Amino acid sequence: TSSCVFQMDTTPESYLDLFPLDAIVYLTPDSENILEDIDPDKVYVLGGLVDESIHKHLTLRRAQEQSLHTARLPIREYMVKVPNSRNYHSETLAINQVFDVLSTYYETRSWPAALRAGVSSGKGYVLPDKAEQ
Repeated sequence: TSSCVFQMDTTPESYLDLFPLDAIVYLTPDSENILEDIDPDKVYVLGGLVDESIHKHLTLRRAQEQSLHTARLPIREYMVKVPNSRNYHSETLAINQVFDVLSTYYETRSWPAALRAGVSSGKGYVLPDKAEQ
């Protein structure tokens, strides 16, 4: 299997100052736009860690205030809700989970493989082939 190497730089500057606005795609589970593919010419901003019950739509509002394009991972398009004891279903992921999804998709070009890599069953969603088990 191939593996990607990612370089990470930190800077005190805002992504708004570093990249053109039309190149930025702010990823938020509250977006109406589905992320269908990864464009190497775009810059993907992962919405910050927020408590989903208290700060619902916070990342979407932040992106809208900055006039940014938004998108969400295609969780409900490729996965199904499964019954669980807490009746809990969430498309809000931690930053490392979103990164796992994106990096796996970039390598495989397969949303099912990518979502399997990053969306834990504790979120209440599984791939259809796992729903019967």
